[in-house]
Amino acid sequence: MDKKNETGSRGENVGIGEYKTGITKISSIGLGSCVAFILYDRKLKTGGLVHVMLPDSNGKSERPGKFADTAVPLLVLEMEKRGSSRRSLSAYLVGGASMFQQFKGNLDIGKRNVCALREHLIELRIPIESEDIGGTSGRSVNFFPEDGGKITVRRADGKCYEL
Repeated sequence: MDKKNETGSRGENVGIGEYKTGITKISSIGLGSCVAFILYDRKLKTGGLVHVMLPDSNGKSERPGKFADTAVPLLVLEMEKRGSSRRSLSAYLVGGASMFQQFKGNLDIGKRNVCALREHLIELRIPIESEDIGGTSGRSVNFFPEDGGKITVRRADGKCYEL
């Protein structure tokens, strides 16, 4: 379900399991244990964002943006279609909170999402430039490819900052 972001100054929001690529603002709101996985190409000033919900697809092929193991290759392919090379890509991760502190270990979906994304990025040799992950507070993120790849984060506790 590709909804490419080509025009419009307001940008577009990416929901769970969705992704967008483009040069204008891309947002994702309500990230709890989900992770906004962002790729940015500094040379082309283009980028993409996918809203990852779970670490492993277990072979499911529908909604590849929903799972870390399918979202990483999906977004890399979409960026390559836009002219990017893997060597020019930088990754950013936002989210992965532990929303329910009583659940630890294997049930900490946020931590598992982040670990899975990191593993897939290491395999593809795409560096993680910066991240804002973990904790117990949800987040929303705005990504501005045309503005040098600026990323702003708003936490559920009201704190706002640039990544």
